[in-house]
Amino acid sequence: MPRNLDTAELAGWRAYIEASQLLLTRLEEELRRSSNLTLGDYHVLVLLSEAPGQRLRMGELAERLIFSPSRLTYQISTMERRDLVRRQPCPADRRGSEAVLTPTGLSTLRAAAPHHLEAVRALFVDDLDADALACLTRVFTRLGNRLRSAPESAGEPRS
Repeated sequence: MPRNLDTAELAGWRAYIEASQLLLTRLEEELRRSSNLTLGDYHVLVLLSEAPGQRLRMGELAERLIFSPSRLTYQISTMERRDLVRRQPCPADRRGSEAVLTPTGLSTLRAAAPHHLEAVRALFVDDLDADALACLTRVFTRLGNRLRSAPESAGEPRS
């Protein structure tokens, strides 16, 4: 039988959900307004820009983005039409493919980054002192690590 959340747990959960949705919505709006990119576009461009050779296997990219393979295929297809990325066969394994950052994608990222980071600072970082930022980092790093290693179903009992 599921346990109900107590008042403090429910308040924390709702505060997290509502604030995170507001934050992501505002960041998305700012990014679209300033650079015509979505948060998904931006995240793909950042990951590819940081990868060796500015390329990643599609499976690794999907895993890092926390996208299903079909969602990543759609994301990359829309970005290919705008010449931000291209798909190429993997040199080591011709059965797989890689997403590769294009020069247009890199210049788009470089143009978008200052505006996006300004929005992140204004909408998130500036409201946090060093202790709050350190606490958030600890909490969400721990939660992310647990979720990455946990079974997919939230209803499965933990031993």
